[in-house]
Amino acid sequence: MISFSGDLWPSLGGIGITLGVAAILVGVVAWRGRRRKSRTLVLDAASAISGWWVALSAISAIIIVVKVFSVDWAELHGPNSLWVSWPEDLPCSDFGAAHMLTCSNSNVSEFTVGGASLGLRMLAGAAQLFLLALTTVPAAMFAVICFQTLLGRPFSRTLIRVLNGGAVAVLVLGIGSDLLGGIAAATALREVFSAESPWYPYAFQLTVTPLPFVGALALAALAAVFRQGFQLQGDRDALQRETEGLV
Repeated sequence: MISFSGDLWPSLGGIGITLGVAAILVGVVAWRGRRRKSRTLVLDAASAISGWWVALSAISAIIIVVKVFSVDWAELHGPNSLWVSWPEDLPCSDFGAAHMLTCSNSNVSEFTVGGASLGLRMLAGAAQLFLLALTTVPAAMFAVICFQTLLGRPFSRTLIRVLNGGAVAVLVLGIGSDLLGGIAAATALREVFSAESPWYPYAFQLTVTPLPFVGALALAALAAVFRQGFQLQGDRDALQRETEGLV
């Protein structure tokens, strides 16, 4: 995710520079491919980008693990029961008047706990690792698909296994990410506030979105398509061998 905060034009400029650097890297890959007279420039660029994505994710995973054992704070991202009232000094209207903010309470879904215990830091780190792994699965699968295609095996048992494994990974990591985020957030609030505090969460707000199921189903369907293609390719090769034998 590319994010900049500030005035409009400097923020747009920062995003433009980031996208420009990415375009330059892709251009370098394409230029090297043209020098080698490669006929698969798009696959070369896609393979390079997915490889960089996986490498950056691996570095991010190492940073998350190091932070768990080297800092005394934990970053939480997940649903919880911590609601903050509307600030009294911020003008608002209960009836949604024109050109006026509507008064409402808001849920704090992202917060940091200082002096967190090792258990809480490990739980928060696990939630972050699950989310990171979930976003890395597509890049890893795409890298394998590109590699197999460049080898001349666009339909193979390896790709079928990768797609089926990706479906399972998306389902498990997606559900785990949703659950761990809510569990870690509620656990953090219980560590910060005592049971007598009105902010103490007595219930865990756990939510599982339909995205993991949809993603897993889509990958399983794609694996079925590749399996059909693999079978058709095998039948065609067998027919070709029989024809050559008759000739």
